[in-house]
Amino acid sequence: MSFASLGLSDELVRAVTERGYTVPTPIQLQAIPAVLSGGDLLAGAQTGTGKTAGFVLPILHRLINTPAKQTAEGRMPIRALILTPTRELAAQVEESVRDYGKYVKLNSMMMFGGVNINPQIQKLRGRVDILVATPGRLLDHAQQKTVDLSKVEILVLDEADRMLDMGFIRDIKRVMALIPKQRQTLLFSATFSDEIKTLADSLLNKPTTIEVARRNQTAELITQKVYAVDRERKRELLTHLIKEHNWFQVLVFTRTKHAANRLAEQLDKDGIKSMAIHGNKSQAARTRALKEFKDGSLQVLVATDIAARGIDISELPHVVNFELPNVAEDYVHRIGRTGRAGSEGEATSLVCVDEDKLLSAIERLTKTQMPAVILPGFEPDPRIKAEPILNGSQRGNQPRSGGQARGGAGKPAGAGGARAGTKPAAPRGGPAVHRSGGRNR
Repeated sequence: MSFASLGLSDELVRAVTERGYTVPTPIQLQAIPAVLSGGDLLAGAQTGTGKTAGFVLPILHRLINTPAKQTAEGRMPIRALILTPTRELAAQVEESVRDYGKYVKLNSMMMFGGVNINPQIQKLRGRVDILVATPGRLLDHAQQKTVDLSKVEILVLDEADRMLDMGFIRDIKRVMALIPKQRQTLLFSATFSDEIKTLADSLLNKPTTIEVARRNQTAELITQKVYAVDRERKRELLTHLIKEHNWFQVLVFTRTKHAANRLAEQLDKDGIKSMAIHGNKSQAARTRALKEFKDGSLQVLVATDIAARGIDISELPHVVNFELPNVAEDYVHRIGRTGRAGSEGEATSLVCVDEDKLLSAIERLTKTQMPAVILPGFEPDPRIKAEPILNGSQRGNQPRSGGQARGGAGKPAGAGGARAGTKPAAPRGGPAVHRSGGRNR
């Protein structure tokens, strides 16, 4: 089936074809007709499924085929609002709007925090048909009365699960109060948790529900490897793998911003050009890192989960879990950035004794056995016992300066009680622990 057969206009089909896409993905096959029908939509779609085009294309089609209703001041209003959890995703979505809408007369704009608000205010004085925004900055504009959402016809919540994870539920509700109740609402989420279902019930009116992949299913084209290694030798092993196999465009995940910074600095010293990307980086630094990573001049990008949410690179060959995530579902999101668009990818996890329970949780979730490989020269020391993962980081990756106490009565700074994955894992106990043929249950 072609894009033209889905009912899209010739101008949109032409733009899609120029980007090299001829056959719609499963999410596009289902979402495009659903959005064109004008009804609400609840869509379960993971990263890399083509979901962005799945809502951008039909929104463009609907807007160019429906006359706009001018505001009381005679201005052309914002007609479609797309909310995203991160700056990077906002930039990616707005770029798709421009690319797919290059032959139609619609104007788009992206809006996020971390940059000067004045150029955004200036742009809002002109015509903006489609606004792509993060919730916080959008509400800043609303408070200053520099944005008018009273004529919004279509609302999209992209990666709604991540928005809930990031605590945006109140912001979302405040945005809802600014837009018309009579609207088309599209909610996209990688998972259908109870929280997402509750949100959908409150926002959507008799929605069409589509889910293109089984929840928490990992792509078949992704080869998953686990290396057992001591926590203090992870960086050394990662450097070895990158150099030995001549890996390029390697996306490496850490749990914390500090660990991302430290690892990027260490890899740079090892002669591997690396940069870190996380919430404390300036927008200019994040944009530069993404640009260099996409064009191949940056060999390794070290990221936290939230910062990496908006990274969309076709045919990304390597994802590395330098530290396993505390939440098993995040493993699926991480490795979903490779093995896209029919291309093969490789997901590598470096797992120390502290992370055995986290790995077991991932295996249960994905229904996948991932036997640990032991690389000669990097054999784990069976005498090393599991230690708690403090503040999201393994102790081997904690800052050396500052004298953080080990043990003792006090909690780590900022700890708010135990979370899943933060308790000490049971010691492996003996040489049979690090094995290449699977772990005993």
